[in-house]
Amino acid sequence: MQETKKTTIVLFSGDYDKTMAAYIIANGAAAYDHEVTIFHTFWGLNALRKDEELKPDKTFMENMFSKMMPRGADKMGLSKMNFAGMGPKMIKNVMKKHNAMPLPDLIEMAKEQDIKLVACTMTMDLLGLRQEELHDGIEYAGVAAYLADAQDGNVNLFI
Repeated sequence: MQETKKTTIVLFSGDYDKTMAAYIIANGAAAYDHEVTIFHTFWGLNALRKDEELKPDKTFMENMFSKMMPRGADKMGLSKMNFAGMGPKMIKNVMKKHNAMPLPDLIEMAKEQDIKLVACTMTMDLLGLRQEELHDGIEYAGVAAYLADAQDGNVNLFI
């Protein structure tokens, strides 16, 4: 009997291109029968945010974070050549021409492949994010849960 391979990814970045790379690796690993966990922390949580604006009860500072952070994966900027928002439009256009899957579709594929998507609860508390602001079907946990997954991991990445 073959041992199950495990891949864990800490997604710290809130950049479209880095998040896309994390999800491409995760989906590829799942296709090779790895158990995959993506632990979204700090700016990486933006990939899990719903597109629609919700108005949960928040403090002034929590509201400020909500307004400054992109709402959803498709609104994230690029790590390089962002050009005041023109860079993401250009890269998405190039991706479409080459039939590359956009980030929101990669996230849906990850869910379909049973990739464990985890939102860091400590960061959610710090940034004032509420569960109702994030996509359905994800898990909520702290660093101890990530470490439990990572300790048996064959591949552990920080993006």
